[in-house]
Amino acid sequence: MSEQMQAEIASLNAEIDQAGDPRSGMARVQARIKALEQDGREVPTDLIQIERHLKAECICQSRGG
Repeated sequence: MSEQMQAEIASLNAEIDQAGDPRSGMARVQARIKALEQDGREVPTDLIQIERHLKAECICQSRGG
């Protein structure tokens, strides 16, 4: 993974942490993943893991946890 991509993921992760809302974070991550896929670029594993984590948080919140 390039340094630029690492920096983008770190920045995105910081934005998600500040927002405190996993749904908005999930939307941001999914938009980034979609953009990478449309450009024909490989989606970094770190980004996929962030998406999975946020998905789990959204499910937990929807169940009242």
